[in-house]
Amino acid sequence: MAKPLRYALLSVRELLTSATPFVLLAAALLTLAYLWLNPVPPRQVTLATGPAQSAYDEFGKRYASTLATYGISVKLVESEGAAQNLQWLTEGKVDLGFVQGGSSDPTSEEQQRLLSLGSLFVEPLWLFYRSKTPLNSLPEFQYLRLNVGTTGSGVPRLMSQLFELNHMDEGKLQLSRLSQTPATVAFLDKQLDALLFASAPESPMVQMLLQTPGVRLLNFAQSEAYSRRFSFLTPITLPRGVVDLAKDIPAQDVRLVATTTTLLANPKVHPAILQLFSQTALSLHGQAGWFSRAHEFPNIAHTEFAVSDEAQRAIKSGVPLLQRYLPFAYANLIERMWLALGIILAILLPLSRIVPPLYEFRIRSRVFRWYGQLRSIEDRASAPSRSLPDLLEELRQLEDKVEKISVPLSYTDELYALRNHIELVRQKLIKA
Repeated sequence: MAKPLRYALLSVRELLTSATPFVLLAAALLTLAYLWLNPVPPRQVTLATGPAQSAYDEFGKRYASTLATYGISVKLVESEGAAQNLQWLTEGKVDLGFVQGGSSDPTSEEQQRLLSLGSLFVEPLWLFYRSKTPLNSLPEFQYLRLNVGTTGSGVPRLMSQLFELNHMDEGKLQLSRLSQTPATVAFLDKQLDALLFASAPESPMVQMLLQTPGVRLLNFAQSEAYSRRFSFLTPITLPRGVVDLAKDIPAQDVRLVATTTTLLANPKVHPAILQLFSQTALSLHGQAGWFSRAHEFPNIAHTEFAVSDEAQRAIKSGVPLLQRYLPFAYANLIERMWLALGIILAILLPLSRIVPPLYEFRIRSRVFRWYGQLRSIEDRASAPSRSLPDLLEELRQLEDKVEKISVPLSYTDELYALRNHIELVRQKLIKA
C-alpha cells in the first residue's frame, strides 16, 4: 500500500476512534427516544362494529380494507350496537368502536377518558310501520307492536327518553327487543306493526325497507322541537326521490331526527393507529350523501367526548406532507421522532466540539508518552551509581520503539522532534 494512502487511512481510523464515544452517546440517546416514543404502531387492532348487515358492519369492513393497505390488520368484532361498543371500550376489550350520540353517561369517568376521532355521519331514526293511513306522531304508536332493538344497540335508551317526552308510559307499550335481522323478518311476516332503526342510510336493511311496498316511514313533523330538547339530536330531511329518482321514492320530503355517530378509541391506542383511522375517515365519510354535503363529515362538532389530537390534525389539515411522498412507515417514524431528534441534536452539537481535541490528544499521546522514559534515562545519567552502557542500551531500545510509531503526516514534526531529543541524550551519554 502506498505510504500517502496508508497515512490517509491512519488519519481516518484515528478520527473514527476519537469519535466513538460521541457516536455511542448518540446511539444511546436515539435508542432511549425510540423506546420512549414507540413510533412503530401494532400490526393488529380490534374494532367493535354492530349487527350483521348494519351500517356499522359495512363501514367496519371498509376501514379494515383500507388499513390493510398499510399493513394493519383490523379485527372486526360484531356487537349489538353502540351501547355494547361503549361498554367494551370502557372495559378495554376493544381498541375502537362506533358509538352514537346520546349513548354515553356524562358521570362516568371511564367513558370520559375515551377519545373521539370526530363525528363521522348522522344516524336517522327510521321508524317503519304498516298502516292504511299515515301516522304523524310518536304517541300514535302506543297501541302498535313496536321493536326498538336490543339493549346493546343504545336505541332502547334513546327511545325511553323520547317516550317520556311524549308522556307515553313505556310499561304499557307493546315493545320487543329483537336484533335487526330477526326484527325485519318478523316485521315483513306481519308479526310486528312497527320497526325502529338508528342507522346510516348505507344499511342494507334500511335500503330494502325504504323500497318495500306497503311499508311507510314516519315523518317526524316535530323534528326541530326534538333537537331543541336533546342536544345530541339533529333535525334532517330525507329529500324527495333520493332513494329512487325513477320511482320517486320517497314521494315527498320526510323530516327525521338523527344522532351523530363518532368513532371512539381507547386512550391506550397507538397515536399512529388513530392517525390512520382519522385519515381513512376523510375518504370514507367525506363524500356527499343523503344527509350531508361533500366534506361536511368528518368534523369535530356534535361529539360528547374529547377529540384526539391526531383526529383534529387530520380533519383540519388532511394527510401530512411527508405521507404524500413517503411510505407511511417511514413518514410516521420521522413525524414521531423529529422532536426527539431536535433535542438530541441540541445536546450533541456542543459535545461534538470535543472530538477534534480528543483526536489531537490521541495522536500526540503516541509521541509524548515516550518523553517520560527519555527524561528518566537523562536523570539517571547524572546519578553517581549510573551504568552508562546500560543506559545507552535502554536508549537504543527506546529508539527502536519510536521508529515503529505511525502518526498522520500533519503530526510528523513532533515525531521527528522526539527522535532529535533521543539523539541529544545519546550524545550527552557518550560525552559522559
